[in-house]
Amino acid sequence: MKTKKIWGNLAVKDIQRTNDFYTKLGFKPNSEMNSKEMTSFSFGESNFIINFFLKDIIEKNTKTEFTNGNEIIFSLSAESKDEVEEWINIVKNTGGKISVEPYEIGEGYTFVFSDPDGHKFNVLYYWPGM
Repeated sequence: MKTKKIWGNLAVKDIQRTNDFYTKLGFKPNSEMNSKEMTSFSFGESNFIINFFLKDIIEKNTKTEFTNGNEIIFSLSAESKDEVEEWINIVKNTGGKISVEPYEIGEGYTFVFSDPDGHKFNVLYYWPGM
């Protein structure tokens, strides 16, 4: 499997406060991604993306509870629904835990898993306009 992209997702309480903070620090906003429910910035020379979602929105979108304020869930891109299914099998067979079974969300297909230490990831296939 070829993961072309990885990005971080964090829960926040106030989108405007988050926007103001990271803009003042000089990070590049991903303005096409910003809304009342989330904001997104690129960090560093590699333009690593971190999305900041309102806590209730990220919990709804990932079907995962964020119990403290500094948890992160990394997203891994997939090229097809079949590749998402391949990830599920590999995770199960290598000691990971599927915490949310696969489901369609908008124009995407995803599931959530954790590694043996409890770090959270979701694998997302996104097909806009199909």
